[in-house]
Amino acid sequence: MNNLASNTPSTRSTSLTRRQVLKSATAAAVGVIGSPAIVRSASLNSKLQVACIGVGGMGGATMNNVASHPNVQITALCDVDSKYLAAASGKHPDASKHKDWREMLADHADKFDAVTIGTPDHMHAAPAVTAIRAKKHLYLQKPMATTLHECRVITNEAAKAGVVTQLGNQGRSSIESRHTVELIRSGVIGKIKEVILWENKKLSWWPKNTDISGSGDAVPKSLDWDLWLGVQASRPYFASTYHPQTWRGWYGFGVGEMGDMGCHHFDTSFDALKLTAPLRVRQTTPITTGPLWGKQRQVELVFPGSDITAADTVKLTWHDGDVRPDASRIPLPSDVEKLPESGTCWIGEKGAIFKNYRGGKPVMLADSPSATSVSSSDLGKQNHYHDWVDAVIESRKACGDFSHGGPLTEAVLVGAMADRIGNDWLHWDRASQTFTNSKEATALVSRTYRDGWSVPGLG
Repeated sequence: MNNLASNTPSTRSTSLTRRQVLKSATAAAVGVIGSPAIVRSASLNSKLQVACIGVGGMGGATMNNVASHPNVQITALCDVDSKYLAAASGKHPDASKHKDWREMLADHADKFDAVTIGTPDHMHAAPAVTAIRAKKHLYLQKPMATTLHECRVITNEAAKAGVVTQLGNQGRSSIESRHTVELIRSGVIGKIKEVILWENKKLSWWPKNTDISGSGDAVPKSLDWDLWLGVQASRPYFASTYHPQTWRGWYGFGVGEMGDMGCHHFDTSFDALKLTAPLRVRQTTPITTGPLWGKQRQVELVFPGSDITAADTVKLTWHDGDVRPDASRIPLPSDVEKLPESGTCWIGEKGAIFKNYRGGKPVMLADSPSATSVSSSDLGKQNHYHDWVDAVIESRKACGDFSHGGPLTEAVLVGAMADRIGNDWLHWDRASQTFTNSKEATALVSRTYRDGWSVPGLG
């Protein structure tokens, strides 16, 4: 089981021995082995007991949305920043409070059935795998993790544990996204030849300070900086650099704009075209090699085809950071004068489907006479957060189960890794988790966690 003891001064008082974690994980599994889907929530009259790791920012939004389900009770709260923890406690005063998720999972696992994780990306995998191994159902914000290896371990561990999982790409549940999948699979524009995606929103999360030389700044009194770093190597704290919400631009902490939005944008195509793992990837814009991700990119990914695609392979091209796709290749509806800030165009044999990512319904520009008969949908509303809760209660898979979310995130990360390795094609082998023509790229597939934070089989 997990050796989660910390040898750092700021966490010594709550460090855990291997015996403690083993005892806790074993106790958590008692009574659920063979039937882990329901613990206390065996009937609709009892509430799903949920612990929340990360309760500020997106973690707070996740907590609020899950808590809005009538059959949920938040029983434990965890955050490394006491300001966020205090605000969440005000909403859930009966929930226990923790700043170290390791202590919460080891010593209080009998108080909850399920866990939400809304931490910075670099701290997704370690608590996720630990919670899954303790047979806790899991709602994990996207991207699943920052490395391909971490994604694979999370996916495999969830399958072994039999817990109910949900990736936090909430757009997947929208009527517009589900309708687009229906349209593409209906064949109304024929088989798909190519997909063009773009996301050009301003990087509101880009760090205001990118100079990390020197001894750093004073750590805010509310923040446990060592716990925030978690699996990452120790380093000085700098204001307006990492916390709060400015960590995504740093390599090793986030995955840049593609990691931020890729799981949203790729999801519809991944579903509709029945995609698996990309065969190869290349970035056609300049790459980055320093501590920060690039601010803009164009990435081409070639996937194996399916019965929905026009050929044996299909190409998806991603654009971000104000790198605009060739507008002449994207047919626009008559009432749309220019490409919106973000969107997708699916190019088929008999036309195209265009969708503005932000609140846009799919628009067909097709030659097919059957276009009008499939231009509307009777799909009902679906709450992504509530679907996860309902799936636990009903002992079924959630709509964004890790069997889907894991391969989806891996595809996005394969694309993101191209930002670090040249502009030639990188050939990806999902089975071996290697870029077969690049040892340098393969070295990015996994990472080593710092001393005191090791999780067996993970990092």
